[in-house]
Amino acid sequence: MDILSKLNTRYATKIFDPKKKVSEADMDKLLEAIRLSASSFGLQPYKVLVVEDPAIRAELRKAAWDQPQITDASALLVFAANFETSAETVDEFVDLVSHTRNIPKDALSGYSDMMKGTIQSQNPEQIDTWVSKQAYIALGFGLVSAAVLDIDACPMEGFSPADFDRILDINKLGLKSKVIMAVGYRSDEDKYQHLAKVRQKKEDLFIKF
Repeated sequence: MDILSKLNTRYATKIFDPKKKVSEADMDKLLEAIRLSASSFGLQPYKVLVVEDPAIRAELRKAAWDQPQITDASALLVFAANFETSAETVDEFVDLVSHTRNIPKDALSGYSDMMKGTIQSQNPEQIDTWVSKQAYIALGFGLVSAAVLDIDACPMEGFSPADFDRILDINKLGLKSKVIMAVGYRSDEDKYQHLAKVRQKKEDLFIKF
């Protein structure tokens, strides 16, 4: 598998074929790839909502400037950041590390204190910015992984986060919608699939020292 050829044919799909659905096996692979995403400290201070229900997506489409990707794609992934990330979040993560790696919790006290210190030194606005960036890293993993799996995708910021939060009722979970990704398969009618990819030249993009 040549990842560069996959990325060269990847594009932000504008028109999905509503008759083509991502198989359960491929969706599981995509979600697992997102689960394995890089994350600061490994905390993953976000959730990924997998929205397949047609009625819910119809409501979400109204809150996304009536963009057809919301309803026509096989599924919609909503990356929602945990704005309530706190010392308690670290405690839960340390429990997971201890269990997964079979390490006594007291041996992780220094690591725990460092993470808590970082979080507690930030105000709510800074926390929101930080957890939002973490959600975007997961989105990036999702986009690349979808391309590798030959699944089409479209990252989208054109929606009302407040309305998404209300429709999905996620504020009570300490979550805020940050970015969304429609996944499925392109329609033959999507003209954008035939356009040459436009990116900066290497010598213009990369600065070597």
